[in-house]
Amino acid sequence: MDFTSLLAFKKSFQLAMRIFEISKSFPIEEKYSLTDQIRRSSRSVPANIAEAYRKRAYPKHFTSKLSDSDAENSETFTWLLFANKCNYINSEIFQELSNEIEEVGKLTHFMMNNPSKFGVKLK
Repeated sequence: MDFTSLLAFKKSFQLAMRIFEISKSFPIEEKYSLTDQIRRSSRSVPANIAEAYRKRAYPKHFTSKLSDSDAENSETFTWLLFANKCNYINSEIFQELSNEIEEVGKLTHFMMNNPSKFGVKLK
């Protein structure tokens, strides 16, 4: 299995790409703040899942990278809150993206709680 076939990776990658497309419409004055931050945090989610998968020979590193992914997922949600409150995205888009963030969080937690299902050798 390759990390790109993990459901958590696929969903988080799709979410990051969706956020990238949506953030293109953010005001230019947000380019180096909100736009940059939400793109970075959303991209860090699948990147950390990929790193976790490659570190599965080391159970604590596997869990640590997934924890980083979960933290970045929460950060992305926070930036979405700002985007919604600043009226850069409407409530419907906010809710859709929030649901996707929640799903990615559940998948990441499943990986953390079931490392042996992902090739982690527990001692």
